[in-house]
Amino acid sequence: MGVDLRVAMRNFATGVCVMSTKVDGPDGPEHDAVTVNSLTSLSLDPPLVSVCLRQDSVFLADLLVSGSWALSILDIGASDVARAFATGRDNRRAALATVSAVPGEHTGALVLDGPGWLECGLRQVVEVGDHTLLIGDVLATGSQDRRPPLVFLHGEYHAVGAGGANRHDREVRTR
Repeated sequence: MGVDLRVAMRNFATGVCVMSTKVDGPDGPEHDAVTVNSLTSLSLDPPLVSVCLRQDSVFLADLLVSGSWALSILDIGASDVARAFATGRDNRRAALATVSAVPGEHTGALVLDGPGWLECGLRQVVEVGDHTLLIGDVLATGSQDRRPPLVFLHGEYHAVGAGGANRHDREVRTR
């Protein structure tokens, strides 16, 4: 029996975030953002997080130039936002014009409206397999009371509430 990591990991629920960065372009700041579900809290003292991105990502190339990023945690109403930022760069840049976001005070990267956010500075880069692990110093955080967070499980977006996980993208069927 071969190893099929993707099939096995479909059974592990993850939170869903939009990660953004900003680089200085010839006409001023250029923002880009991608959907990620690989956010991990690594340390509280000092506050550190990690995120993994594909090594061939154009977003990663910009992030390595900027040295900073913002992470916006998405709520159950943002599955369309998650889908928009899981596409190609041109579509992502168009989507940035349609979301509620402000530049972060510490990084200039865009912080989307959501239940929580972090601004991070690049501490360490580790190439692992076909991905790059980014370890960041958490420079600032924020949170607000919102709807429950969006999670990704079995290839679909779900809401987690007091009653457990419910599918958000399709009608919930009961027996």
